[in-house]
Amino acid sequence: MKKSLIALAALGTIASAAQAQSSVTIYGTVDTGITFSNHNARTGTASNGNKFGVGSGNIDTSRLGFKGTEDLGGGLKALFQLETGFKNDTGAFDGQGFARKSVVGLAGNFGTVTLGRQSDILDDAGHAFTSVKDFGNFVGSPHALDRLEGIRTQNSIRYDSMNLSGFTGSLIYGFGEQAGHTTAGQSFGAGGTYANGPLGLYAGYYQSKFGATPSDTLISSVAALTGLTPAQLSAANLDGTTVNKTFSLGASYQAGPARLYGNWSRVNVPDLLKQNVFELGADYAVTAPMHLLAAVQHTKTSIDGSQGSKPSVTQFNLGLDYYLSKRTDLYTLASYAKGRNGALVGDISAPAVQGDNGNSSQTAIAVGIRHKF
Repeated sequence: MKKSLIALAALGTIASAAQAQSSVTIYGTVDTGITFSNHNARTGTASNGNKFGVGSGNIDTSRLGFKGTEDLGGGLKALFQLETGFKNDTGAFDGQGFARKSVVGLAGNFGTVTLGRQSDILDDAGHAFTSVKDFGNFVGSPHALDRLEGIRTQNSIRYDSMNLSGFTGSLIYGFGEQAGHTTAGQSFGAGGTYANGPLGLYAGYYQSKFGATPSDTLISSVAALTGLTPAQLSAANLDGTTVNKTFSLGASYQAGPARLYGNWSRVNVPDLLKQNVFELGADYAVTAPMHLLAAVQHTKTSIDGSQGSKPSVTQFNLGLDYYLSKRTDLYTLASYAKGRNGALVGDISAPAVQGDNGNSSQTAIAVGIRHKF
């Protein structure tokens, strides 16, 4: 009897130790506000009108996620992360399954290796060196090809180095998974970030190719900009040809209560179009909880084979963010975007109505609340 009790106690101790070495976290964000925008297309007419509503994910996409680690000993850890988006105004899931992120991997003194559906390094940089950190989806626009926010790459493997005196490097490769055609649908990228004291820098490169099962989600954006559908692009026998080459640079500097940042991206869709995206912005902490936000973006597009004027968009953004706590904040955001020479402005699924001269503009305002858990 005494030996049985000792054995049970030993098993209990081992089980407790094993449990202590593993952890699973449930996390998420709920971001919702009252929104207004003008010059929206009216159903069944060629005219435009104002639109009021409850918008989900003005700054951060509302999301639910699970992540965890297990200590394997010797400095090695297993990890996983699953994340899905949802629309808080309707309760519907945004996309299928864990479309925002679905990875499993290992981390140790060598760095971190993850496999699954994930973003490239420009997603990390976007939330540290660009207006995405302050304005999020409010500055997202069909004219910028998503390069301020990174591209989700499925069927991918990614490596991130350890922090080396402020520098972190990253590599990503996405498999096209097309039998007999290794390069079709594949993608790859590389880059690095540097953060030391008040200064931050980043550089990144990303390239992807057409395929029956493309490893990234850029094709829909290319289709919107060129006027072609994804099916038309796939039917053009483009498998294995490059859909995009992107190079991006950025910097940030903390000057007292003000965080200043700027970035530039060069996007090249061979034989279709080229884009240059410029951005400058600032986050000024009036007090610890109150932040004034400002950013301006300019995107210039050159469509190959077109001898006409080049489409361009300039967008100005202002905001006030007040933190009630570390996890809850109230915000007011406003933007004005001006599109010229046929450039799209506004929601990619329903862009602002264009005038006879091909120009368009849109003003958008949001007042909302964001809670993280």
